[in-house]
Amino acid sequence: MYHKTVALQPFADISKHMEGFEIVSAQFGGDGYVYVLLINRIPERERGMFVPSALKQAYTYKILVVEGNDVDETVIEGQQFNYHYVQPLRNQLLLVGARCSYYGPDKYDLNAKVCDYKGRTIREFLLGDGIQSVQVTEKGTIWTSYFDEGVFGNNGWDQPVGAHGLLAWDEHGNKRYEDRMADIADCYALNVVHEEEVWFYYYTDFLLGRISGGPVQAEVTFINPEISGSSGFCTDGYHFLFDGGYGKSGTYVLKKNEKPGKLTKGHNIHFQNKQAKPLAPQTQDFRENRVLFSEGSLLYQVSVEQLL
Repeated sequence: MYHKTVALQPFADISKHMEGFEIVSAQFGGDGYVYVLLINRIPERERGMFVPSALKQAYTYKILVVEGNDVDETVIEGQQFNYHYVQPLRNQLLLVGARCSYYGPDKYDLNAKVCDYKGRTIREFLLGDGIQSVQVTEKGTIWTSYFDEGVFGNNGWDQPVGAHGLLAWDEHGNKRYEDRMADIADCYALNVVHEEEVWFYYYTDFLLGRISGGPVQAEVTFINPEISGSSGFCTDGYHFLFDGGYGKSGTYVLKKNEKPGKLTKGHNIHFQNKQAKPLAPQTQDFRENRVLFSEGSLLYQVSVEQLL
């Protein structure tokens, strides 16, 4: 396995939109644009450890839609829920909180909020506790993956919504699919390519699953990528770029599918930022054949094809 260093140049600087705000997440949408979620201050963790769902005071969120040099901004004020993800949902915006609590029969947090581009709430619904990733297709199918607390239960959830580790929903929060082929204890990574192709990677088997045919007629196949603990990957269907996995922060691995059901050993890739120093992203998002990094106010992206 050899090592390759790749210098990246930012495609966007969002500094003028960040004054008084901090980045929560930056993600690709199914439309190919970049969606950045900002908050006026990061909420404190409960007992210094646990991410809260409901907030004790009102916060202001800002959503940026980045298309080339154009940046559109939506401000949502007076919010008392802790949101972590934003995705386009047809002609609206979907905000999702990773955590939500169960208080009793028909009493639980609604951790998904649909807004218009003026920040007005249209509807809210439940997507479950312990959400690791959220990606939405252009047709409005919402895919959610869950980490271990969302699978096994916490925050009052004796029967957790995310017990199967990977689900799909329609735009109103009605369940369309739940995985029953993989034994998911923690879905480490999700990549929704389009309506008919969804990839996921999970603990404990560390297998790469491919769902084809859409959520209604889903067929699932598996590949052994021979990598442990990767938090994300992107693919063109043949080549795969993985986060390096356990103990390999800042390292990425490029593999290819030369044999059925198995990937090559691949080679390591290290990314450099604008200053020719090792890239140290605050957030990263893998979608289709690309990965998105945010470092400070700068956004970087690279595709699998650029690395070949």
